[in-house]
Amino acid sequence: MTTTKLYTPAAEDRTSSLPLRLMLAPAGTAPALLDGAWWPRSRDLTAELPALTAVLDPLWGRITHVTVNPTFWPVIPRKVPVDGHVVSVGWFKAEQDPHKLLLLSYTTGRWDLLVIPPETGPATAARLMAEAADPLGTLTASGLLDAAEQRRIAEEIELSLVSVWDSEGGHGARLPTSRSPARAVGRPAVSSFAPNTVSSR
Repeated sequence: MTTTKLYTPAAEDRTSSLPLRLMLAPAGTAPALLDGAWWPRSRDLTAELPALTAVLDPLWGRITHVTVNPTFWPVIPRKVPVDGHVVSVGWFKAEQDPHKLLLLSYTTGRWDLLVIPPETGPATAARLMAEAADPLGTLTASGLLDAAEQRRIAEEIELSLVSVWDSEGGHGARLPTSRSPARAVGRPAVSSFAPNTVSSR
């Protein structure tokens, strides 16, 4: 079971007073490609990292280094002051997924978080967070965002088709009533209905 961690910074924190949007994989699960997802409210690392590390330090050990891909971060500070210490920030262009944040703790280890773009809608962000925190997940950070974009395009196409159907009178159309239902001859009809299955992924 995954949980969303909500954290409201203290008044002296430099970040927003809104809760941190973070979902982590369950503790004790086998290592996966991602350890969870973070949905920042901006692309300002200096403003966003203090609240993130304030939540992760007690869980994972003091975060000492963070790396990003500069593709989506306009300014990358070398150091960010956080609660009681400083986090060093680095970047890798070719070696690091542009949608991933890498966190290092010198006492414990390394964690990889999907970074959900700040402008993402709540429904899509919630789905991405759940998928990134799934310990059985097999998609990379960019893979998850690509799949979300494909879903968005498919939903737009479906809405467009429904709109065309409605505008051409499809919504008010009735099925013909002159025919009687066909009767099976020789053997009973086989239903094609299959019960819905609910996937955990």
